[in-house]
Amino acid sequence: MRASPSLSPSESLPQVRCLTAEPARHEPPAEPFSSPLVQSAAQCFRTRPGDHCVKTHPVECGDLLRRARVAFEAGRSLKEGFRLAQLQALVQLLDEHEGDFVDALGRDLHKPRFETLVSELVLVKNEALHAINNLKKWMQPQFVERNLSTTMDECLVVREPLGVVFIIGTWCSPVQMCLVPLVGAIAAGNCAVISPSENTVHTAELLHRLVPFYLDNECFHVIIAGTHDLPDIVELKFDHVFFTGSKEEGGRIAQAAASTLTPVTLILGSKNPCYVDQHCDVATAAQRIAWARFHNAGQSLVAPDYVLCHTDVKAELVQALKSCLTQFYGSDPQESRSFGRMVNQEVLNRMRDILWRCGKVAVGGQVVEAEKYIAPTILTEVVESDPIMQQEVFGPVLPIMTVNNINEAIAFINKQAKALCVYAYSSDSKVVSRLMSETSSGSFCSNDSVLQSVMVALPFGGVGASGMGSCHGRYSFDTFSHMKSCLLRGTRFECVTYLRYPPYDDRNLSLMMWASTLSQKSQGWCHIM
Repeated sequence: MRASPSLSPSESLPQVRCLTAEPARHEPPAEPFSSPLVQSAAQCFRTRPGDHCVKTHPVECGDLLRRARVAFEAGRSLKEGFRLAQLQALVQLLDEHEGDFVDALGRDLHKPRFETLVSELVLVKNEALHAINNLKKWMQPQFVERNLSTTMDECLVVREPLGVVFIIGTWCSPVQMCLVPLVGAIAAGNCAVISPSENTVHTAELLHRLVPFYLDNECFHVIIAGTHDLPDIVELKFDHVFFTGSKEEGGRIAQAAASTLTPVTLILGSKNPCYVDQHCDVATAAQRIAWARFHNAGQSLVAPDYVLCHTDVKAELVQALKSCLTQFYGSDPQESRSFGRMVNQEVLNRMRDILWRCGKVAVGGQVVEAEKYIAPTILTEVVESDPIMQQEVFGPVLPIMTVNNINEAIAFINKQAKALCVYAYSSDSKVVSRLMSETSSGSFCSNDSVLQSVMVALPFGGVGASGMGSCHGRYSFDTFSHMKSCLLRGTRFECVTYLRYPPYDDRNLSLMMWASTLSQKSQGWCHIM
C-alpha cells in the first residue's frame, strides 16, 4: 500500500497496521505505477505514530532476511517494470513527505530546510530519476569484441543482481546515504534491508514507518539497529554490505562480513585536505570552503577537514573566512536559522574536548551543551601533532596549517592515510594538475568543495583507508550487480576444436601455436580452443 498525502509536522504520520487490524483512517492514493502492494504480517511489529521505534532484534532481522531471499529467489525483483515502479515510488515518497523529512532532520540535527532539500532529498530524487531514465540501457548485455577464436561465437557480459543486500546509513547524511545506495540496489534488481543510523532517531523512525507504504513489503525492509548490533546482523550472511560511516565502525563491519565471505562497499570518514595556493581568488575560496566546512554544522564525510594554506595568504584567508561566517550566520550563529547542531551529546563532548586542546581560536569556540551547540570555529597555529589532526572532524571546526610551497603540501598529504576527498584552490593549472596527479584520494575537486561527491555521473567512494567501492548513477548499478561473463558457442566447428583433446600431439600443438600467432599483433594472444 502507499501512504496518504504529505502531512504537516503537526499531523500524525500514516498508521501502519497488520492485515487483521481495522482499516487505516486515510485512503491510500491510486496506484499509478504498479498493482497494489499487500501489507505483510511483519508490519505488526512496526511503530504507531508518535511512538519510539523499538530496536529490531537480530532474530527478527534474520526473519526479514529470509523473507527477502524468498522474494528474490522467486524473481520478484528482477523485471524491469518492477524496478521502475519501485524507483518511481521512492520519488513519490520523497515528494509526498517532504515536510516530514524536513521536520525529522530539524529535530535530529537542527538542519535547515534549505540543507535538507538540497543535500538530502533532491540528491536522492536525482539519483532515482537518473536510474529510471537509463535503466533499460544499463540492463542490456554488453557485447565484447570478437577475435579469431570467437569469430562464430557471441561473447557478452550480463549484469545480474547480487541478491539481498544490507545498506547501513550514517547519521551525517541520514536520508542520502540510505536511499542513494538503495536506488542502485533497486535498479540492479536486488532486494534490500536498510539500517538508518540510530543517532538520527526521528529520521530513522520516519523511514521505518514510511517505506512499507511505498516499496514492496517482501523485497525491502527497514530495521532499527544499534551500532553494536550491526556486526551480528552482518554475520547473518547477506549478498553484499554497503556501509557509510567512521573507520572504526567500518572496520568492525568489514571483519564481520569477512567471516561469511560477504563482499562490502565501505565509504569511510577521513582527513580531507584542502590546499589554498598563493595564486587564487581568496575571497571566493573562503566562501566555498566555509560553506562546505560549516554545512550541517560540520558533520560531513566530504567537507574539507583541514586547510593547508600558503604562508603568503594565511592572514588574508583567515580574515575572509571570518567575514564569510558573519555573512552566513550573522554576528551570533547560535541565533541563526541556517546553522545546525551536534547530533548528540557524545559527538559534542568529543568535539569540545578536541577543540580546547588545539591551536588558537581565531573566531568562534563557544560551546552550549544544553543546545548541543558549537559555534563555527576557525583554528590557527595548528600543528601536526594536535589531536584535531589525528582524527576526522565531525563538527564546525576548521584547523588551518601553513606551508611554504606546493611541494610541502603534497608531501604532507602523502604522509597521511589516503583521504576520501582532496581539494585544491589555485588559479595555476599546473598546481591543480600536480595535486590531482601526485596525491591519491577517493575524489578530487579544484576551486570548489563537496560537489564532486554528489554528481550522478561521477563515482563516489574511497581508496585505501577511506574505503573501497563506489556509488552514484551507473556506478551504483554496477556495485550491486555481478558482471557475469558469457560465451555462447555452437557445436559446428569440432573439426578445429578437436586439436585441444588428449592424447596430446606435437602436430596439434604446432597447429594451435601457428593459429594463435595470426592475431597476436592486432588482438593479443588468440587460443583456438
